[in-house]
Amino acid sequence: MMSFADRRDAGRQLAQLLDHYRDLDDVLVLGLPRGGVPVAAEVAHYLRAPLDVMIVRKLGAPGQPELALGAVASGGVTVINEEALPYFEGTHVIERLEAIERVELMRRERLYRGERGALKARGRTVVLVDDGAATGASMLAAVRAVRSLGARKVVAAIPVASVTAFRKLESVADEIVCISAPAGFVAVGQAYRNFEQTTDEEVAVLLAMQSGAKSIARDPRFCAGGTQKSEWS
Repeated sequence: MMSFADRRDAGRQLAQLLDHYRDLDDVLVLGLPRGGVPVAAEVAHYLRAPLDVMIVRKLGAPGQPELALGAVASGGVTVINEEALPYFEGTHVIERLEAIERVELMRRERLYRGERGALKARGRTVVLVDDGAATGASMLAAVRAVRSLGARKVVAAIPVASVTAFRKLESVADEIVCISAPAGFVAVGQAYRNFEQTTDEEVAVLLAMQSGAKSIARDPRFCAGGTQKSEWS
């Protein structure tokens, strides 16, 4: 398996594989918070493209948070794991989880995106970036969301992925760019020597720096402590 010093290092290496999108006017880079944003920041810097976020929240099964029943994403998209539904009673579980996670999704939209307004993906080539894909659930939801927003082309870009996630994303994205998809994949963190959690503040600061906006680090929200249905894999 490839080894990256940290997310920024992974982003720089990933950017090299996306060189064919450099300096194109229609390219938009979207990082999946939190961990995907440091990777995406390096990609956007190299491609000389704008950076924004595509927020995705997994719907973890009650008592089994590692089992994704689905996901919600920016743009009002919900992706359902049809294979997991028979193990739970009715759709009310999904509806309850979706309501909870949409509250958190909206909080992060306000926190990260502030006054930016709605994502402007229509007619653009959108490069979706995360720090890795174990099940592919988050990136799958992001691809669906970006398509619903009218993107012309959707590229899934990840430093490392499981073989299962790679194949799933390969079937839904227009292009997938991945440095490593090892047969012995266990967890995304295996590929990083430093895999410390990315904070809300780091995400906001990276977005502000890339856009040339005033740093959000002084935002009162931080001072106050604010930190379609489809197949599934």
